[in-house]
Amino acid sequence: MKRILCFLLIGTLVVSCDINQKKEAELPEVDVDVEEGQLPTFDVEWADVNVGTTTKKVEIPKVVIVMEEEEIEVPYIDVDMPNDSDDKYGEKEERTLMVEAEVSGMEHDIEIKEIWAKGNNLYVISELEATDQSIDDKKMRVSDQITLNAPDLNVKHYIIGERPDRVFNTQHRYFKSMEDLKSALGDGYTSIYSD
Repeated sequence: MKRILCFLLIGTLVVSCDINQKKEAELPEVDVDVEEGQLPTFDVEWADVNVGTTTKKVEIPKVVIVMEEEEIEVPYIDVDMPNDSDDKYGEKEERTLMVEAEVSGMEHDIEIKEIWAKGNNLYVISELEATDQSIDDKKMRVSDQITLNAPDLNVKHYIIGERPDRVFNTQHRYFKSMEDLKSALGDGYTSIYSD
């Protein structure tokens, strides 16, 4: 409120003034003599630079994957769920259950050993074992698979063995022994496949 009154008072004073110009403005006359200037110059010496190539040994990652098609015997599991009036499990569908691990240092074998069922869950249990064949500083992937003809069930993979130190191997849970896995899962499962 005080501000509004202050602005009104200032506005009234400005409007009530009468200003008349009596003389024109005039700038002073200046006489300046300007001579041409000069910027400084510098002589800078720096290293000679030669650009070229040289040969050095460096580590370059190379991945070679060779896929060949072969006809082999693959375990086939056909699952018929108990009759259910509300068709809780749905229609059967054929699919491949594959387990993979990425290893380095030594060659490994991986094999699906058992499949357990509990409710609408399937537990695929594989075993990963190192062989005595060295692969030096290379890495390789090992896998095993089974064909399953069943309704859409939840599939969980568990691997018995030492988890290899590769980021790829975080997709499955690893257990040191079958006893550790049985302790973690508890009872109430049925073995539907055993190698």
